[in-house]
Amino acid sequence: MKKKARDFFRRSISTFFTHPKITMENSHQQQRYSYNPTLRWNPEVESYLSNAYGPARFSRISKALTRPSCYSCIRVNTLKSTPDSVIEKLRGVLKGVSISKCEVPGLEYLVFVKGSGPHSVDYGCDEDGNVKHPPKEVLVSRKCAEAVLRGAEVYVPGVLACSAHVEKGDEVAVSVSVEQPGAEGGWVVGITRGTILQGAETDPYHFERSGLYIGRGRAMMTRSGIFRAPEGIAVDFSDRVYDLPSFRGVLEGEIFLQNLPSIVTAHALDPQKGERILDMCAAPGGKTTAIAILMKDEGEIVAADRSHNKVLDIQKLAAEMGLSCITTCRLDALKAVCSRNESDNITNHCCTEDNCDVTIQGSNLLKSEVEKIEVTATEKLNAEKDFKKNVTNEKANERIYISRADIRKDMRRKRNGPGRNQCVGGKAEKSKGFAPNSFDRVLLDAPCSALGLRPRLFAGEETVESLRKHAKYQRKMFDQAVQLVRPGGVLVYSTCTINPGENEAVVRYALDTYKFLSLASQVQLDFVSSFLFTDIYMCFIVI
Repeated sequence: MKKKARDFFRRSISTFFTHPKITMENSHQQQRYSYNPTLRWNPEVESYLSNAYGPARFSRISKALTRPSCYSCIRVNTLKSTPDSVIEKLRGVLKGVSISKCEVPGLEYLVFVKGSGPHSVDYGCDEDGNVKHPPKEVLVSRKCAEAVLRGAEVYVPGVLACSAHVEKGDEVAVSVSVEQPGAEGGWVVGITRGTILQGAETDPYHFERSGLYIGRGRAMMTRSGIFRAPEGIAVDFSDRVYDLPSFRGVLEGEIFLQNLPSIVTAHALDPQKGERILDMCAAPGGKTTAIAILMKDEGEIVAADRSHNKVLDIQKLAAEMGLSCITTCRLDALKAVCSRNESDNITNHCCTEDNCDVTIQGSNLLKSEVEKIEVTATEKLNAEKDFKKNVTNEKANERIYISRADIRKDMRRKRNGPGRNQCVGGKAEKSKGFAPNSFDRVLLDAPCSALGLRPRLFAGEETVESLRKHAKYQRKMFDQAVQLVRPGGVLVYSTCTINPGENEAVVRYALDTYKFLSLASQVQLDFVSSFLFTDIYMCFIVI
């Protein structure tokens, strides 16, 4: 009798204590295999922004930044197509997706493609939410994950780690590696590319991935293939937390995928036909081409950027969209205004008769010297040809050796194309600056901390000191931009950050420093809230 009672007591105690344990494990696993990121900030920056916006509002902003937009905004190239035609074509490509035209006056050429999410993705859980066998995983970089949340695929370069024994066709869960506090301060990605994920709590990166799963799909390569192949899709998604369509290679030249606030910035500039407009920091060219289309490709737009390759990207985009009013140049925005003497030389293309006579006389004096140099160069060239011919005859029967380094260099050239120095065409002209008061309108989309871009899974790289440097740099660029606008012209200053020091503070500086400026009425964006457009963007208009 005592034994039966003792066994009954043990079973009761076991049932009482083990039931909550199972529930806690299930809850833990459900939280782990989910998408619920917490945006990490530099502590000082977090305190500064929390004081600026208020703790409750800043908390909502931080959470919103980790989520992608619920729609894709497409700008139609009205010089080549119409919104109705684009909608009809997109419905043939994107099956079962809600596509609509913008009804806001002046923005009828925009098309909205609605996405969906967040979705609850099944990672192999049973009815009770318990994961008996942890799924095989593919760990991607933060930037790769941010692109995936916007609708992109997982490409090979974005994969950091993978479970062991992943074969082509296996179902895998896709998780994200986000920067963590380093042992010596700062932020680090504490994982080496090619690391094997164990999938158990003994894995040193097990807890770092908790709440950072963005979907599941089918592996397109084996584990070894993922880390050996230079390119290609690594995972074909079947379920995503946020499902936004990809527009890669869709209707190129007819449409351009662009955030709504960027399009509103072009409208704030209000460009008119025949005007001369400067886009000071034009790369990658989205706002530049938007301005050109609003001008019906009539007038002149000077698109400047300090990067050679970025200027080439602007040229490529303008050519793809069939725009001829855009002129590109390589220019540092801090040196956009040339000196008075240089501006006279740039603007004065005609020469007087005296100047022409001097040029001709100078050329006659140098003619004989040039002929002597040409004769000498020809003689040397012929001598080199004779020498090479003799060497070739002597070594005709010798074996030609090609090193492995040359072979690899040739393969890279075939894969990547010619370098900047070997390419034909595609030249970015360097500008010395522009004369004061030489533009009707100027757009200064200043480089900034970009704390308003989303989705964003990490924000700890910015410090209070770096935010100050951004604002200092922007004020210097504003000093240049304000000199280039003619009296009565328009200057638009825009950023993609939530930092008041780079937004309101810069505008306050401009109004206090240049008394002839006046702040224009802000563009009405009431329709934004009605469409649930929650992108964070700051745009200020100064005339």
